[in-house]
Amino acid sequence: MKLEVNGEITQLNEGASLHDLVIKLDIVGQRIAIEVNQEIVPRSQHALHKLNAGDKVEVVRAIGGG
Repeated sequence: MKLEVNGEITQLNEGASLHDLVIKLDIVGQRIAIEVNQEIVPRSQHALHKLNAGDKVEVVRAIGGG
């Protein structure tokens, strides 16, 4: 299925979860926030949240510095 991630079309298998997307993006363990169709999905729900074709996903990474 195709969905939009940070403005770019991304292909995932049908039934993929947000956790599957995090793995595909190679950002496991990073400090991130994910919004699907303009709603924040808590990290605790990433494995349970199933994605659908056409979803719009925004991934934001926290970057520290000083």
